[in-house]
Amino acid sequence: MSLIPVTILTGFLGSGKTTLLKRVLSEAHGMKIAIIENEFGEENIDNDILVSETKEQIIQMSNGCICCTIREDLREALQLLGSKKRQGLLDFERVVIETTGLADPGPVAQTFFMDDEIAESFLLDSILTLVDAKHANTQLNERQEARRQVGFADQIFISKTDLVSAEELAPLQHRLKHMNPRAPQKAVHFGEVTLSEVFDLRGFNLNAKLDIDPDFLKEDSHAGHDHHDHDGHEHHDHGPDEACDHPSHQQGGAHHHHDDDVKSFVFKSDRAFDPAKLEDFLGAIVNIYGPRMLRYKGVLHMKGTERKVIFQGVHQLMGSDLGPPWGADEKRGSKMVFIGIDLPKDIFLQGMEQCLV
Repeated sequence: MSLIPVTILTGFLGSGKTTLLKRVLSEAHGMKIAIIENEFGEENIDNDILVSETKEQIIQMSNGCICCTIREDLREALQLLGSKKRQGLLDFERVVIETTGLADPGPVAQTFFMDDEIAESFLLDSILTLVDAKHANTQLNERQEARRQVGFADQIFISKTDLVSAEELAPLQHRLKHMNPRAPQKAVHFGEVTLSEVFDLRGFNLNAKLDIDPDFLKEDSHAGHDHHDHDGHEHHDHGPDEACDHPSHQQGGAHHHHDDDVKSFVFKSDRAFDPAKLEDFLGAIVNIYGPRMLRYKGVLHMKGTERKVIFQGVHQLMGSDLGPPWGADEKRGSKMVFIGIDLPKDIFLQGMEQCLV
C-alpha cells in the first residue's frame, strides 16, 4: 500500500480553518479525504458543520489542545484510520488534520517521524497555516502559538484581506516573510483556494526543492545587514531599495515585527562542507536549541559526493537525503534556512562557517 499523504491545517482561532476545510471538502474533486479534528473544549460545533456538508470520515479529538498528551491520541487516531483502511472498512486517499487554533504544530509533525508504525502508512505532506489579516498583528504580538504556527508553515494563506487596506497588508506580509521565508504567501477569500495549493505540496519531502523567497536572500546579502540583531531593533534588515516601501515604516507602524521571537536567517556558502564536522556541529546545536528550532532545511554542497545533499529538521529531529547530481555547469553551493525562537544567529552562522572544508 502506498503511503497516505497527510496535511496539517493550522492557524490561530478565527483565522478561517474550518471555512477553508469545508471549501476543500465540498469541491467536486472526487478525492476521499479523512479528517482528524482537534478542537479546544468539549463541544465541537465544527463537526456538525462538516458532517452535514460532506460524506467524509471525521475522527474527532475533543480533549483540548494538541500538545504533549495529544501525540498519543493522534497516534491512536492514525493507527485506527490505517487499520480500518487495510480491512476495507474505510476508504480514503488522504488525511487532513485540523488542529485547534491554540496548537503548536511541532508535536503533530514529529508524530510522523518518531513512530515507525505511523511512518509505514502515512507521509506528512505539508503544514498549511492560515493568518487572519485583520487580527494577525495583535495575535502575533501577543501569542507565541500564532508565531510558531507561522514558523512551521510550508504554505501561508492570509484570510480576511478584504477587511484591511493594502497599506496594512503589506507590512504584515513583510513581517511573515521575515518569520518564515520558506513559505509562499497567498491571500484567500472565504477559503477559495485551488487544490494544487493545498495538497501534494511536498513540504516535508526531503527531495522537494528548497523554496526560499529570493527577495529575502537578496535582502540578507546586503553587506552590513548581518548584524541587525544586536541593537534590539531589526530596522537594518530592509534593503536600501525597500526602506520607503510601506508608509507605516516612517510612522513606526511596522516596528512591531522587530521583536518577534520567531525569526529566520539563511546560511550560504560556495565552499563544500566537511560531512563529519557538520554532523558534529548540527548534533550539538540541536541538543541545545532543538526545542526552539521550528524548521530548518537546506540544499548542501558536501565534500566527497557529486550529488546535492538535502537536509531538513523539525525540533530535535533531523535527516538528510541524497538529491540529484550537481549539473555540469551548475555552480555548487550550500543554502540553509533556520526558523526558530530566539536562536543565536551568530553562533549558528559562525558554527556552519567552521564546518566548511
